[in-house]
Amino acid sequence: MSEVVVTSLENLRNEVRYGAGHSFITDEPVAAGGEDAGPDPYTLMLAALGSCISMTLKLYARRKQWPLESVTVHLRQSRIHSKDCQECTQDQDGFVHRIERKVSITGPLSEEQRARLQEIAHKCPVHRTLTSEIVIV
Repeated sequence: MSEVVVTSLENLRNEVRYGAGHSFITDEPVAAGGEDAGPDPYTLMLAALGSCISMTLKLYARRKQWPLESVTVHLRQSRIHSKDCQECTQDQDGFVHRIERKVSITGPLSEEQRARLQEIAHKCPVHRTLTSEIVIV
């Protein structure tokens, strides 16, 4: 189980502590009342998803001994009206959060290998967490 400790600092800054003595600062952009001293919460969420996708593909390719050289994941988050969501399977009122992603891979891979890696990108643990029921207690 991972543990993270977040402690508020001045204004909207927070110190995030994790692992064996690691830490970083989070903040909001100036336009949102912060000082832009670090990533905002949604940026961290996208970074977690993108990092997980990249690591999952690298580990999968390593296990298969495929010549994957690098992975680049572009992510963008927005909030849209649920009625405008073409991918949504449930008819609901209000808004849904939408994450757009583009996964680029480099290396002398076959088309079959590239297609399989794109499938695997949907199976990283953070992707599965974000698309499943989450209970916060």
